[in-house]
Amino acid sequence: MMLAGFLFLLLLTGVSPWFPDEGERTDVRQMSNSSVEESGETNNNTDDESDFPDTDLDSGEISRKNCGYRNVLDYLKLNKNNDTYTMTRPVKEFNTTTMVHLQILIYGILDVRERDQTFVPYVWIYMKWQNEHIKWSPTEFCKIEEVVVPTELLWKPDITIEEMTEKDKAPPSPYLTIKWNGEVTLRNEMMIVSTCKMQVYKFPFDIQSCNLSFKSAVYSDAEIMFQTIEDGLKNTEWTHQLMRTQYEWLFLSMTINIKTVNDLIYNQSMIVYTIKMRRRSVLYIANFLVPIMFFFCLDLASFLISDSGGEKLGFKVTVLLAVTVMQLLLNEILPSSSDRVPLIAVFCIGMFSLMMLSLLETILVMHLMEKDSASQDDEAGKDQNLSEDCNKKGKVSLHNHDGEMKKWTHCACVCDVSADEPPSELLSVAREGNSSQLTDESNALEKVSDELREVEKTLLLLLNSRKEDGKPGYWTRVTKTINKVFFISYVTMASLFLVVIFLIWNYAPDE
Repeated sequence: MMLAGFLFLLLLTGVSPWFPDEGERTDVRQMSNSSVEESGETNNNTDDESDFPDTDLDSGEISRKNCGYRNVLDYLKLNKNNDTYTMTRPVKEFNTTTMVHLQILIYGILDVRERDQTFVPYVWIYMKWQNEHIKWSPTEFCKIEEVVVPTELLWKPDITIEEMTEKDKAPPSPYLTIKWNGEVTLRNEMMIVSTCKMQVYKFPFDIQSCNLSFKSAVYSDAEIMFQTIEDGLKNTEWTHQLMRTQYEWLFLSMTINIKTVNDLIYNQSMIVYTIKMRRRSVLYIANFLVPIMFFFCLDLASFLISDSGGEKLGFKVTVLLAVTVMQLLLNEILPSSSDRVPLIAVFCIGMFSLMMLSLLETILVMHLMEKDSASQDDEAGKDQNLSEDCNKKGKVSLHNHDGEMKKWTHCACVCDVSADEPPSELLSVAREGNSSQLTDESNALEKVSDELREVEKTLLLLLNSRKEDGKPGYWTRVTKTINKVFFISYVTMASLFLVVIFLIWNYAPDE
């Protein structure tokens, strides 16, 4: 009693008590307990044995039991030799439904192949379900609330992905987590190669939606039912924070749909995650659309080239072949199984058609100009033949009498004045041959010679003026009119086509 009062006074005065060694502390406890029994009073300042569980008073050392993970596993009998937890679905009654909570987060969009219609994401999968055979009290095991064990020790839901076309190459997670209340959590990473029907109508300004449908391989909806951990908005927010790799695609949102499907034999629960993403179109604009517009501008500039030569025709053919090469490149990108013709293909076909019309117009104009040139050559040939005939007839007419002088004079007026022999030489020849007959007419011939010289000068002036200031032919004038009308129509049609196609690209609803 006196010792208890002494300890009580020490505590009140704030003086640190003296702790004896182990042997003496045992004696103190015995004395204190005996005093408590004698007085019948409870001393609150004595050491409570509950604060030191499993205290070995004989050895004087405090040892804690059941404070290791191995103790929990031994208590649950979880080991590789025990297949109780892996054989069947972890329920106590067969008609109990196992609720599997599933959630995915997209870590990266590795590839989207339009040609193969394949979607390749890298996802993190979280699953948790209730195992009714597992439970322990954390207070009995030093407040151990969860244990990490190998995945081979417990039953897991047989999850399959309907759209998956290739086996996952990423190694599965080797561990899962067990909580004290029987909740089992599995975290896994997967690189999924899945099918996705691509809608490329608005390529390269398209938005794609790809589904990942999770369901059980053998269990019906009465045995396994899927639920989501968080809603679509929360999943979208987490995915935006987690996303590391997107390449040419920009992740937009994720929606969740839980439904029941009929698998011919029985109904099954299914949870569908729909990933919506938009293509980054900057590179396609710079590498495809802009070059085609450059080719179109070159085709417009070709109207300034003269139609007389063949340079314009060769230039237009070269531009048309360049657009054809761009169409071949586009054919390697777009899938052939598309339901509708993509707008970019319509754009290429429209540009190709306009350039082809321009080429056909150039061919027509060159044909008309060639026709006009051919008619002018024919007229020149006729004039040359007529001059040759007149020269022959003129020489022969000098040997005739006075009655034939009118014929020679008429032919000389019509003939080309640039003949080899002028009338003066012809007159001298005629005089040598028939000097006796032409004596009386010499004076008249000299007058005619003077008149012919004047006519020669007049014709030379007329021919020179015709060559310098002559009017173009009929078809040449027609081609100028055709060029003007076609250029105005060409620019108008091209402008309307481009405006309409870009409006559809911007405002057409996404499929």
